[in-house]
Formats: sequence, C-alpha cells, structure tokens
Amino acid sequence: MNGKPFIITGGELGNSSASSTEYMMPIWPKLKQMNLNTVLAPVYWELVEAQEGKYDFKLVDDLIRDARSNNMKLVLLWFGTWKNSMSCYVPSWVKTDQHRFPRTENSAGKTEEIVTAFSKNILEADKKAFVVLMQHIKETDVKQQTVLMVQVENEIGQLPDARDYSSAANEAFNKPVPAKLINHLSTNKNNLLPEVKKLWQENGFKTSGKWEEVFGKSLATDELFMAWHFGLFVEEIANAGKKVYNIPMYVNAALNRAGKKPGEYPSAGPLPHVMDIWKAAAPSIDFLSPDFYNPDFKKWNDLYTRTPNALFIPEHRFEEGVDAKAFYAIGHYKAIGFSPFSIESSAKPEEEPLSKAYQIIHQLSDEITKAESQGNIEGVLLDKENDSIKITLGDYILTVSHDYTLGWSPKSKDNIWPLTGGIILAISNDEFYVGGTGIVVSFKPKTENVHAGILNLEEGIFEDGKWKPGRRMNGDQDHQGRHLRIPVNEYGIQKIKLYQYK
Repeated sequence: MNGKPFIITGGELGNSSASSTEYMMPIWPKLKQMNLNTVLAPVYWELVEAQEGKYDFKLVDDLIRDARSNNMKLVLLWFGTWKNSMSCYVPSWVKTDQHRFPRTENSAGKTEEIVTAFSKNILEADKKAFVVLMQHIKETDVKQQTVLMVQVENEIGQLPDARDYSSAANEAFNKPVPAKLINHLSTNKNNLLPEVKKLWQENGFKTSGKWEEVFGKSLATDELFMAWHFGLFVEEIANAGKKVYNIPMYVNAALNRAGKKPGEYPSAGPLPHVMDIWKAAAPSIDFLSPDFYNPDFKKWNDLYTRTPNALFIPEHRFEEGVDAKAFYAIGHYKAIGFSPFSIESSAKPEEEPLSKAYQIIHQLSDEITKAESQGNIEGVLLDKENDSIKITLGDYILTVSHDYTLGWSPKSKDNIWPLTGGIILAISNDEFYVGGTGIVVSFKPKTENVHAGILNLEEGIFEDGKWKPGRRMNGDQDHQGRHLRIPVNEYGIQKIKLYQYK
C-alpha cells in the first residue's frame, strides 16, 4: 500500500452481517478492539442488482466509509453466481428464470440449486454486474485505496457429482480438450504438480483428444474438466473487472477431506490438486487461497505453496489456536495475510488471543518485510505432538520448543497442549527479535565445539517503527542464560544478542 508492504491482520464477517449497515454499527468498535487492519466483507449480487440493470451500492459505500473511519482496509468478497458451490446470492430474476439461466444437473438428470457454468447468459450477467461494481469502487476509492483486493465468487465447487451433466456440459465434455490447456501442460510439463501430471502421463501424454482420451475415464478427469470451465468463467469476470480497476483478485477453496471422492466435496474449485488447471484457465487471478475448517494446517499450506502462489488465508474457523497459526503463516510461509471467519462473534474482543497476536505482528511488520526480502525470518507452530523444531538463522541453530516442555506448568501433564507459535527474525548474525506466545528458544553456534551465550536479553515494544526496550531479562527470565522464553498465555517481543565462547 502506497509503496510499502502491507501484512493483512484480518477477519472475515459472517455471511449476513454486511447486508445491514445498522447491524454493522456496533460491530466496527469490536473489530478495532481486536487490532484488525483489514475486514473481509461480502458484496451480494442480489442486493447490488435486485432489479436487472439497476444498481444499488449503498451497502458498499457504507462499508468503505466505516472502514475509513475506523482506519481499516477492506477485502470485498463478490457473492455472485456461486457461494459455497450454491447459487444462493444470485438475484431473484436469475433464480426464477431457469430457461434463461439453466441449472446444473446431477448424474440422474435432476437439477440442482446451482446455475451452470456453461450458461453464456449467467456469465454475461455476472460479468456486467461485477464490472459496474469495479467501476464504482474505482470512482469512489482510487485515491484512498480502502479496498485492497477482491475475491471473485466464493468457494466454487461442483456438487453432488464430480461434474455437471446438463446438456451444455455434456456437449463440452465430448469435445476435444482445448488447445490452450494442452499447450499450457506441454509448455510446463516438467513443472506440473504430480496430481495432474500423473493423470496425463498414465494416458500417454496425449496432445489431442477428448477429455477421457487425454486423461482417462475417472472422477478425477471429471473434476479436471469442471476446474477448467470454472476457471474460464472466473477469468472472464476477473479480466473484465481488472480492465476497469486493476487491483489484486483471488479465489478461495473449500478444502476436501481425506477419503472423499470428487463430488463428495465441492469439487473442481481452486484446490491444490487442480491448481495447474486453474492457473492455465484463469491467469487474471493473482493467487488461490485455502479456507480452513478442517485440520492439517501445515499440510494444506505446504500444498498451496508448492508452486509460486502467494499464500493468503481468507477464512479460518474462529477457534483456539488461530493466534499461533497467524504467527506461523506469516513467519514460515511469508503469508500476505490471515483472517478468521465470523470475526464479529467474539464476546470479549479486547481479550482475544488473536488481538494480542495481531498487535505483535503490527509492531514487527516493518522488520518482517525487511527480513522476508533477506531470507532471515522463520515461524513456528507447536503442540504436544510437535513440541520442538530446529531452525537455522544467522550463525546459529535454534531449538524452538513448546513452553510446556520445561515441565514448570501443572498443565504440562495434560493430554492436550494449547497451540503456541511465534515469529523469529535475524537482524544480524548474532541478534534476533522473537515475538509470539508459549515458546522457548535456545541457541547453538553452527561452528563445532563452540558454545552460545546470551550477551543481553530484553523485552520491549516497537513505537513508530523503532525498538523501545523494557525489562532486561538476564536472570530468572532467561534461566540464567539458558534460553529465551515467552510463557503460554503471555504475548510479547524480546530482543536477544548472543556471543560465542569455547
């Protein structure tokens, strides 16, 4: 923003909250108390264009006005043709005209509450509304840049089958695989992700033929086919919107669960195993994002960052541990932002662990972006099963452990430990900032037969981007020179300078 990196410490509103300015009025102070710098808020097609061709942007204008008055930014979520797979936010004039806006059909030939991606009419109607929205945002916000970026649609995915069986979809499925996709796969053959490459390879790397001839007859092929056409649909919308106002645009995915087949989860959305298809179909989309309502936080983030793809987490269940995950996502994955869902549901926003974590991230933000450019940053996420990790920064090997590994807390005997995490920044070969909660850090020189000592350790805060030291911690707090510690349920930043001795 304005030539400077901007880390999003965000929160996404519940689906209905932004549909009423009056409902939002008492929410804004809560969001401010939680140290958010960005709010993710829906824009509802059915309210923007209740009557075809007539647009009402009052709710959008109110969001922009109130975000500005609370010194926050916005990410707008376009609830257009699809929201969580379904077409529940399309205008009534779309819902009630099935001839003009046909539905998807399942394998039994029954229609679903989902407008088909193979309808030119729905694409043009959605695109027209989106372009008018982007034009309005440009006219009202280009100077202040309150709106950072836009999410195009929401959790696109095919249900209850792996693909659409409407007549238009069947016709497309029985045509040759588009040359554009074949060319993309051929050009990037050596860098394709394993899921798509395996399907293509098992069928002889064919460069022509129908979908089942090129990729084989399977649910996986059905999903590739739908991913391509969802991607083409989104590309039309995003590309048209960017021609009017070129700000970042992304799509989000409802993650599939282990053991579920395509069609048993919202298939063909921007999921890791079809990322190659989405990137080929929708080059105007800047990145693909995961929404977290299932476990395996590390696994999914690893999948989303296998290929060049900026990590942004627009939705995470608002639950215990999101504070630690925010530290980890930004420190380890260089995430551009983190955002729990239904953020307004907190009863005591000022006491939320996330609020305390965001305050630390805000203070460290300049140092984080500096360290990212130099490769001098790491993040950690710890629990009882994964209670320590070794990382290398500067001249040292750091062992970062869960606070309960010390055994001082009675809760260390519990079966489940709280998630803890932190961000570690090397500001020189022997000097570090550590921010987080519930972590213990010890240091070992990379050079053999040499020991690390703590020259000085201090806690402090950043004010106006400058470090302001507080307590000197060279006693019981660092266990007489053994380690740096930030206990569970405490949040802070410490600066440590090391020396080496034989």
